[in-house]
Formats: sequence, C-alpha cells, structure tokens
Amino acid sequence: MAKRKLNRRQAWRIEKIQQEKASRAKRKERDISDQLSAGELGEEMHGLVIAHFGSQVEVEDEHRTRYRCFLRANLGSLVTGDHVVFRPGPENNGVLTGVVEMVQERESELSRPNPYNEIKPVAANIDNILLTIAPEPHAHRNLIDRYLVAAENCGIEPILLLNKIDLIDEEIQPYFDELLGDYEVLGYRSLRVCSKDEDSLADLKTFLNDRVSVFVGQSGVGKSSLIATLLPGEDLRIGALSENTRKGKHTTTTARLYHFPAGGDLIDSPGIREFGLWHMSPEEVMYGFRELRDIAGHCRFRDCAHESEPGCAIIEALQNGEISDERFFSYKRILSTLTEL
Repeated sequence: MAKRKLNRRQAWRIEKIQQEKASRAKRKERDISDQLSAGELGEEMHGLVIAHFGSQVEVEDEHRTRYRCFLRANLGSLVTGDHVVFRPGPENNGVLTGVVEMVQERESELSRPNPYNEIKPVAANIDNILLTIAPEPHAHRNLIDRYLVAAENCGIEPILLLNKIDLIDEEIQPYFDELLGDYEVLGYRSLRVCSKDEDSLADLKTFLNDRVSVFVGQSGVGKSSLIATLLPGEDLRIGALSENTRKGKHTTTTARLYHFPAGGDLIDSPGIREFGLWHMSPEEVMYGFRELRDIAGHCRFRDCAHESEPGCAIIEALQNGEISDERFFSYKRILSTLTEL
C-alpha cells in the first residue's frame, strides 16, 4: 500500500508535535543536569519498576522504598518488571523522586497490540504466564491456543489456571476435565482455583512463591478477584460481567507489580478479550504449537502448507491420531486470521 501524502497543514502539525516532544526532552535533561550540578541526586542504586505512569515510573529499591522517577531521554520505553539503575533525588511534596540512568537487559518480555495495531511490551522479566480461564466467559480452545502461541514465542512458561470452579456443575464438569486433560498431555501444567475457597488456593500460593508471574486472560475471568484474595489490603478495582454480553468489563488501567508475603511477585496486566497474533509470521505460529513444530521438519517439502501435499508429516500424524483435530483446526484458524488482516 502506498503511503498517503500529507497536505501542508498536516505536515506542519506533525513537525510541530515532534518539535514540542524534542523540546520537552531537552527541558527534562536540563532539569536533570541542574539537579546533578546542585548535588541533589544521590549515588546509583539498583531498582525494580513496579508501575508506569506516562513519562514517569515508580521504582522500588532493595528495601522496597519507592521513588517516582523521571527517565533519561535515550532510555526508550520502560515497563513494569524492568530492572534499572537509578539515582535518588529530593523529596517533593512527600514523594521521593529520582532519575533512571540505565535499564538492564530483559530476560523475557510480554507484548501485545495496542489500539493502533502497534506491538508494545506490557511487562518484563516474567517467569510464568498464568493463563486464566473460567466457566464464564466461556473458555474457547482457540483463544487459549492464541495465548499459548504467544507464550511459547516469548519463551515464558504458561500455566492454565481454571478459576471460578464453584460455578462448575455436573453438566459442564466433563468439558473442563477433557479441556485441561488435553493440554496436560501436551506438557502444560494446570491448576484449579476459586477466590472464595481458601483451600483451593494452596497449590497456587506455593507455585507463585519465588517467581515473577503475570495473569492474562479474557476480562471477567476473575484475575483481579484472585489478586485481591492473594493480596489482602491491596486496593484493586474488581469488575463484573456485563449482563448483556457476559463479557468482562476492563478494570485494570496500568500494569503493576505486587509482592507476595511469602516471596514471589505478581504483575497484574490489563485484561484483554483476545490476544492479537497478527504481527506473527506463519513460522512463529507453527512454533507456538509445541506438538507440531518438530513434526513439521519431517515434511517432504520445505514449503509444505500442511494441506494435502504428498509426504506431509503433520497430515500423517493427524491421521494416525498423534495430533488432535481440535489443535490442528485451531492452528489453521489462527493462520487464516493472519491473512485476513
């Protein structure tokens, strides 16, 4: 698609906005330099970004003292979970301030499309993704697979977390037993919990200790309710399901990191109804299906589309029952969404 030509007024407005951004960055750097010259900034310290607020981040030091920090202009975008080096500054209206000097290399990164179809990181240095599902809104296999594809490509271990088990009756119990069983066969771990039942949370609490985890899943599956139970005393907004659509209302506005009393951290990420994969290549989607990626290398043709080509190892495995029909259909459906957009 050819680029749309801008008229003179549009070009002028864009240039003006860029100049204003550059001026703000220069003013910020000048203010920081003034603080340095006045000796207002302390020695370098290691910190952890626990929240992001526009042009500032909330950084916590090793003693869990919190600072509202500005960023050096050349640092790029920071996200919750980033490990940084910062210099503490003066107290301002009861708030400790500081300046982030350096960002350490990320071990992992969770990203998702924003409303402008740009891929943006939302959290960093995560050990586990807790893919939360529930009886309401309905847990669709294809949506679960989209999250798993994203997790596999991020190199972050996903855990299937079935929440609201108090809503599961005898009629729908077999569905969830089969659903979780199919993923457990593939090597994925699953947990079943209810935020209203303390006993059901024991295994989850043990798992979360000494790890950095993030909850993902559709809005309305109970992520905030679980966090409120696991972290009593934290001020969390909890949304309800819409009576009309039975889909959740988004309640979390920014990713924030919380500490568990017994150890381990949790990043509460904004709820999303569907994890976009349009930015991925067909090869990355294939990699996201762990039972397909190794078999695909044995196809007769390197450009095999896994449709009806002779010598297709995946079709052969499908016919032999080595691959489930549901997962293969899910794989093909995700591929079709890449070509539709």
